[in-house]
Amino acid sequence: MKKIEVLGTGCKKCVTTAEQIESVASELGIDVEVEKVTDPAAIMGYKVMSTPAVAIDGKLFHSGSVPDRGKIETMLKG
Repeated sequence: MKKIEVLGTGCKKCVTTAEQIESVASELGIDVEVEKVTDPAAIMGYKVMSTPAVAIDGKLFHSGSVPDRGKIETMLKG
């Protein structure tokens, strides 16, 4: 199971990012645990300056926008 953290303030873009990741993972049959991280200290621990951002298993994969479906698939399969 992949542990996915959606880093951000809880804004609409962050919520959309989490929902899209869950949806794509479900379609692909990939087991994921999606956690929304809103703590500024935790977000800064990834050196993220622009949200939403996505970390998978402790590694930052994306930041600054809602990732498109292709990017989500690449992150999940990687």
